[in-house]
Parts: sequence; structure tokens; C-alpha cells
Amino acid sequence: MDFELTAEQRELRDTARAFAREQMAPVARELERTNTPLSKEWKRRYAEMGFLGINISPDYGGLGLGNLEAILVLEEFARVHPAVAFPIFESAVGPIKAVERFGSESLKKNLLPKVTSGEAIVAVAMSEPNAGSALTDLTTRAEVRNGRVIVNGTKRWCTGGGSADGYVVYCRLSDAPGAKGIGAVYVPNGVPGLSFGAREELMGFRGTTTADIFFDNVEVPEDHLIVPAGSFSKLMEAFDLERCGNATMCLGIAAGALEDTLAYVQERKQFGKPIVEFQAVQLKLAEMAMKVEAARLLIYRAVTRASNGFPSVADSSIAKCFANEMVREVTGAAMQLMGGYGYSKQYSAEQRFRDAWGWGIAGGTIDIQKINIASALVGRRFDQRR
Repeated sequence: MDFELTAEQRELRDTARAFAREQMAPVARELERTNTPLSKEWKRRYAEMGFLGINISPDYGGLGLGNLEAILVLEEFARVHPAVAFPIFESAVGPIKAVERFGSESLKKNLLPKVTSGEAIVAVAMSEPNAGSALTDLTTRAEVRNGRVIVNGTKRWCTGGGSADGYVVYCRLSDAPGAKGIGAVYVPNGVPGLSFGAREELMGFRGTTTADIFFDNVEVPEDHLIVPAGSFSKLMEAFDLERCGNATMCLGIAAGALEDTLAYVQERKQFGKPIVEFQAVQLKLAEMAMKVEAARLLIYRAVTRASNGFPSVADSSIAKCFANEMVREVTGAAMQLMGGYGYSKQYSAEQRFRDAWGWGIAGGTIDIQKINIASALVGRRFDQRR
């Protein structure tokens, strides 16, 4: 067991750190102010730097590195702002990994190079008005007919809704009940019958879009079918990696909050000395640091123990659940230690606090992760309907 990064991993991390801080910090402030997604020009620049598709095969334009390397880069961008990290998230731990693992070769050859070149962002469309935590209750349907896939239904809480270039849509592909009838299809933006609701006004997550998606006899080629009915477990395997990406966004936010707080408490003076000299502040800093480091180790463990490329549901749920709770606590402590400056929109503390709360809702709530963990401990799934 080696807790040290290789020289190559450290170089990749440091390159990402320098680029994110020097290039993306002013961009992030503008995205936060205007609530607009990152531009195509910046995504292409990411691609030139090798930050998109880090763990995608070189056959499709990626670097062919591991999930840990992708996580290292994602954390550095998330330290600056989730909006500038979002394209990296979607290209390395998002639904595109399900396409790479399970999709047809024709779909992969057409889609993956667009993602790794910065020309396309692919989002996941899972939740519905009556299917969130109870995801197997989804009702969006797809039917394969005469070489085409026809999709009908509604999706809700889609991050990237309306702005992404395509969607991995979880849908019911047969009349089999529950998970047995669920598969997934890729739907590019702009096809006839695809429309979007009004953009959601959220507490945080500025610089990303969230909107309902409506499918009215949307047709795509049959090779856009990613997995057929009965493949829900495969989709969840891929989603276990996305959970680790969610946890890494939390890690980056919390690590950035800790870093800013450390600088602040050494500069801010009260009662004639820097406030870091007070034991109450020292204890709070230590607690913040312990939580950040623990989250980092849980995430690294989850992605490095994955023998088949995707983490286990237990490892990913533990990492996500801990990071989701940790980031709320750390950003709250940062705001408190920074006082009025932490509460001011002139600084990043309040933005991090707002963003922190969203990750424990997105990608499976904190309580759902705890149910996953308990299920892994006893070796069976719990039926929530009985």
C-alpha cells in the first residue's frame, strides 16, 4: 500500500493546479456573476492541455490514464469553482464513461472524440418528476423500431439541461417491472421533438444549467442505444464512478475553503494579534484539515481499488457520503472564521457554502448513500417499498 503519488501524477496535478489558478480564477468569477456556462473556446483550451478525457482511451482522443489521474485534475479545478470543473467532470467521470464501456463502436467513434476535443459536453438524464431516489420508478420510454429508437417522456433536475450537447437518457425499454425494464440511449441536442423547460433558479451551482427535458417522439439511430432493457446494473456500475466525481467536487470546494481560511486567519488581527494565535481558531483549522484529508483518502481508495474500471457501490457510496457531509461542515466553518468577509459576495467563502449543499442532493442523496453502505455491510439490498 503506497500513499505517494508518482512523479508523473504529481506533474499532472501541478500542471492542472497552475492552469486552474492562473487562468481560470478570473473566468470563474465571471461565470459566477453572469451564471453562464464555460465557453466553447475554453473547453477547446482544456482539450489542448489534455484535461478532457484523461481516462478515455487514446483511440478516441483521450490520454488513456487512470481514474485517479482524472480525479487529481478534477480536484484542482473544483478548488477554483465547480463551473470551471464541470467540463472535466463530464469528460472523465460523467455518463460518457458508460458510453465508452457499453456503447456501440459507431457511437463511440462518433461521440467520444468530440468530448475529448472540447466540442461536446454529454450530461446524464436520470431523475423524473416521480422518480428521484426511487429511480427504478422512471416512466420515460424508448422503443426500438425499424432501425430507430423512439423516446417519449420527461426528465427533471438534469444538470446541463438545455446547454449540454447530448444526453445519456435512462429509460424504460421493455414492460418488465422495475430495474429489469431499464436501459439507456444517447440523445443529441437539437433533434426534433426534444425540448427543455425553464432554467431552474438554484441556491448554488451558478455557471451550470439545470432544466426539465421533454421527449416527444424523439428519434435517434439504433446504434445510439447504449444498453438494452435489463442493464440497469451496468448503468449503476458506471454511476459509481460519477459518485466519486461528485465527492471530488466536494473535496475541491472544501480544500479551497481551507486554503483561503488558512491565509485569512494569519493576516486578520484582533486583540492585537493574528487570530490564528487563538486556540479556538487552531482547533477549528485542525478539524477542517482532518475532514478534507479523510475525504481525499476515501476517494483515492475508491478509484484505485476498482478492478474493472468502476468503483464498487460500497467504496463510492462511502466516499460520496463522507465528502457530501464534510464539505458542508468545512465551508460552514470557513465562513464563520472569516466573519463578515466570509458572508460577503466579494469573496469565495459564501459561494462555496452555497455550492456545498447541492452535492449531497445531486447524484443520490446522503441518506441513499447510507442505505447503500448498510446494504453492502449486510450483503443484501433493502426493499424500500415494503
